[in-house]
Amino acid sequence: MSSPAHGFTAVDTQPAPATWVGVLDRLDSEPFYADYKKRLHELLRPSAGERLLEVGAGTGEAARAAEDRYAVDVVAVDRSVTMAGECRARGTSRVLTADAHRLPFRTGRFSGAWADRVLQHVDDPHAVLDEMIRVVRPGGRIALADPDYDTQVLDISDQDLARRVLRFRADHMLRHGTLAHRHAGLLADRRLTDITVEPRTLVVRDPRAADRVMGLRTWAHTAADHGHLEVGEADRFVALFDEAVSRGKFLYAVTFFLTGATRPDTHAPAAT
Repeated sequence: MSSPAHGFTAVDTQPAPATWVGVLDRLDSEPFYADYKKRLHELLRPSAGERLLEVGAGTGEAARAAEDRYAVDVVAVDRSVTMAGECRARGTSRVLTADAHRLPFRTGRFSGAWADRVLQHVDDPHAVLDEMIRVVRPGGRIALADPDYDTQVLDISDQDLARRVLRFRADHMLRHGTLAHRHAGLLADRRLTDITVEPRTLVVRDPRAADRVMGLRTWAHTAADHGHLEVGEADRFVALFDEAVSRGKFLYAVTFFLTGATRPDTHAPAAT
C-alpha cells in the first residue's frame, strides 16, 4: 500500500504551486490561526532590535507580523522557490531560499527561531531541530507549533470508520503527523531548558471551512486510492459526512501543541 505526498512537502513540484499559497492565505484569515501564531511569537520572548529566524516561512505573513508587533528583524527561510518569491512580493525584507536541514547561518546568529507547522512535513525533523538550535545564541529561544493528528475526532455515526479515516490522515497523509506531542521531549533530549507546552484545539463546525482548506471530505477516497480502504467504505464515509452536515451534527477537532524552550550555554545534538 502506498501513501500520498502532502503538497507542503514539495510545493514547487505540485501541478499548481500557487494553490498552496492560497491555502496559507485561507488559514491566515481564520481567527484560530491568527491567535495561536501571536502566542507562538510570545513564546520567543522577543525584544526590540533582536534578529529572529522563521523556518518554513510560507508567504511571510507571520514574519512581517512579528516585525511590526515587536520591532524585531526577521529572516524568513523557505525551501520552496514559490513561497520565497511570494514572501518577497509581499514585502518581507529578508528572505532566503534554503533547506532547513542545512541552514546557511553561522552558529549563534539569532536571538530566537521558530517553525510553525513545519516539522510535520520535513524529511528529518531531528536534523531541522538541531539546525534551529545551532543558529540560536545561548539564552535564546526556540518555538515550535504543529497539529498532532493523534488527537483528531470527527462526529459521524460510524465512529470506527471515522477513526480509520483519521488514522490514515495521521499515519500516511503526513510524514510526521503525530510528532507534535513529542516536541517537548525532543527539546529536553537536546538539553534545552525552561520548556513550556500549550495546547490549542481547533474545533470546526462549518464543513465548508474544513473541506476548502483540509479536504476532509476527500480523505476516505484518498485512502481508498492508496489501498487503505475499500471504495465502498469511502463512499459510505462521504454519505455519513453529508448526513452529519445535514443534521447539524458536523464536528471535527484537532489539537495543536505550542512548545517553547531556551537554548543553554552549550548544546549537543541528541543521541540517536
